[in-house]
Amino acid sequence: MPRLSVWMIRTALLHLALGFTLGALLLVQRELPLHPAVPRLRPLHAELLLLGWTVQLAMGVAFWILPRFRAGPERGREWPAWLAYLLLNAGVLAAGGALASVGPGLASLLGRGAEGLSAVAFAWHAWPRIKPFGSLG
Repeated sequence: MPRLSVWMIRTALLHLALGFTLGALLLVQRELPLHPAVPRLRPLHAELLLLGWTVQLAMGVAFWILPRFRAGPERGREWPAWLAYLLLNAGVLAAGGALASVGPGLASLLGRGAEGLSAVAFAWHAWPRIKPFGSLG
């Protein structure tokens, strides 16, 4: 498995664990008040699970499973995929953290922008690797 896929999948699993932990705290808070700020963690919980876990896992598996170029084991330019990894994680933390702490604002907008640029960077990497069925090149 390529190194980037390993990093993406492991980071996705970390997001899953953190998201589940926050979800458990939110559920406990409903019955046993822990702290008045716990309900404000819901946007971070959603961000970790919807984008940090789901999207990142899909990107990691896609990077691994999309066809390689004919010349060898190369996967083409990898730097856009690495950039997508960095932008996605920065965006998840910025948007989720900002929404949990101060609400919608510039930081959450920048986080969403980073997430969108992450999708563009990953598509830029993956586009040449997508071939019609039965195509050799």
